[in-house]
Amino acid sequence: MIRAYVLVTASAGRAQHVADALRGSDGIVMVDAITGEYDVIAQVEASDVPGIGRLILDRIQSADGVVKTITCLAV
Repeated sequence: MIRAYVLVTASAGRAQHVADALRGSDGIVMVDAITGEYDVIAQVEASDVPGIGRLILDRIQSADGVVKTITCLAV
């Protein structure tokens, strides 16, 4: 299983909405609205790196209020 952390920049005032929308989706293990440079952090898992990419494209980047993502693969 491949694990990654996805740092999300949300549009103004939408951090909690984005976190709530992502929570509970398949492959998304944990989601929190956070303070600092990024607005939301998500821990995701998939069977391989292409699966991580599909998860980010299909579920996270397409969520309403998501402006930008940064993905950090766990090693």
